[in-house]
Parts: sequence; structure tokens; C-alpha cells
Amino acid sequence: MLAVLIESMRPRQWSKNLIVFAGLIFSRRFLNPRDILAACAAFAVFCALSGAVYLINDVADAGEDRRHALKRLRPVASGRLSSRAAAVSAAAAAALSLTAAFLLGPAFGAASLAYFVLQLAYSFLLKHVVIVDVLAISMGFVLRAVAGGNVIGVEVSPWLIICTILLALFLALSKRRHEIVLLEGAAPLHRPILEEYSTYLLDQMIAVVTSSTLMAYVLYSLAERTQREVGGTLYLTIPFVIYGIFRYLWLVHRREEGGSPELTLFSDRPLLVDIVAWAAAVCALLLLK
Repeated sequence: MLAVLIESMRPRQWSKNLIVFAGLIFSRRFLNPRDILAACAAFAVFCALSGAVYLINDVADAGEDRRHALKRLRPVASGRLSSRAAAVSAAAAAALSLTAAFLLGPAFGAASLAYFVLQLAYSFLLKHVVIVDVLAISMGFVLRAVAGGNVIGVEVSPWLIICTILLALFLALSKRRHEIVLLEGAAPLHRPILEEYSTYLLDQMIAVVTSSTLMAYVLYSLAERTQREVGGTLYLTIPFVIYGIFRYLWLVHRREEGGSPELTLFSDRPLLVDIVAWAAAVCALLLLK
């Protein structure tokens, strides 16, 4: 029962919560033990919160998931976990994690609560509204980043927020494209909102977001505040960002991947090496400032 419950909370996707460490890294406080512990606690809170949301989604989408080639194997959709057990577990996980969030600090608690409310709104309403659905997904990442700054008492840069929004949009739009290609004519039966999209429209949106993401990161690395707080050499990491985005686009268009961004990011070795190299370069430049 416990193993099935944990499976339903999708631990593989908890990697999305790593964005809470952005404030810790870019504030150059990743050598402070207290801040490291606070950021790790924030990561744990968001893992529990996102797990609760996944349980709620599985209960709400059980009928649609049963028509999906892969999602029909999920515990609730397959019947291995009852809807009642999933709902009770989701309520317990949400209550415990939000309590822990407010104990870590009012600002962090408020950001965590806003994230949870947004996810509930997405699950029952926003995912059915074209364009708003992917914007809601991107705002979830922004709230994670802001919360990560709140828990250690630092303000997240507006440029970092913009980069987070655009990168999350890039991943969300690529996922929508993958779903349409994978399911073809049956796509709207799985996710009704897919009827409002087409591969051509999504390719246009992805092109706009791709160029915007690259430009935002370039401007962020050259901004006066970034040079003052982070250092004037962050622009040296731009090639890693360019390669990472282009590699992901190649995987989406040539390998028809992107349906599970966390799986794509960590299963493709060149992309994983690029991400690790970018993170190492950023940390090294911050330490050398």
C-alpha cells in the first residue's frame, strides 16, 4: 500500500522542485549550513505538496487516464489504489506540508499556500482554458523559485523570475506538442484542451518562447544588478543554455520526446552533462566573485 501510494505521488517528478534552490545558489549562500538546511526543508515541503496535487489529479482524471497508453497504468487509474485512499492521503500530505511551510516562515508559508491553491485551480479549472493552462504551469515554477528565496530571506531577481516563466513555458508547450503527436486524433479524448491546439500553433509558440528565453538569460547575465550581486562573468554560461535548449528541441522534434520533461532531462546523457556543466560553471563563477 505504501509503495503504491509513493508511486502515485510521482517521486520522479520531484526534480521539478529543484528550482527552490535557485535563491540559495544565486545569492551565494550555498556554503551557509543554516541556509542549506532551510532550502532542503523547502524542497521537502514542495515535494510533499506536489505529491498531494498528483494524488488529487489522479482521482480527478482517472477516467481520462484509463484512455491513455501510459497513464492507464497509474495506481488510481489501474485500480491498484482506491480513489478514497488517494484523496485521504492527499489531504493529509497537504495539511502536514503546509503546516511545516508556515513553521519555516510566514513568507515561505504564503508562497507554498499560493502554489497549492494554484495547483488546485489548475486541476479543476485552468487546465481547460487554452493558453492559460500552460501559463498556470509556468507560474507554479515561479512560486517555487520565490518560495526558495523566501525561506532563506533573499529577494529573487526579477530577471530570474522571467527566465523561470519562459523556460517553464518552453517545457509545457513541448509537452503539449508531444501529447498531440503521440495520441494523434485521440488527443482530445485524453486531454480536452488539446483540441484547441495544433502542432503548427505549438511550434510557433515554442519558437517565440525559445528566442525569448535565450534573450532573457543573456540580458539577465549582463544586467547591472546581476553583475553587482552575482558577478560580471555569468555571461560565460550562455553557451550551456543555448546548447541545452537546442538539444531539447532536437529531442522533441527528432526523437518525439518531451512528454515527461523530467525523464527527458535526466535520461539524455548529453543534455544531463550540459545541465551539470552549467550548474558547476555557475557555482564556480559565484565562488570566484
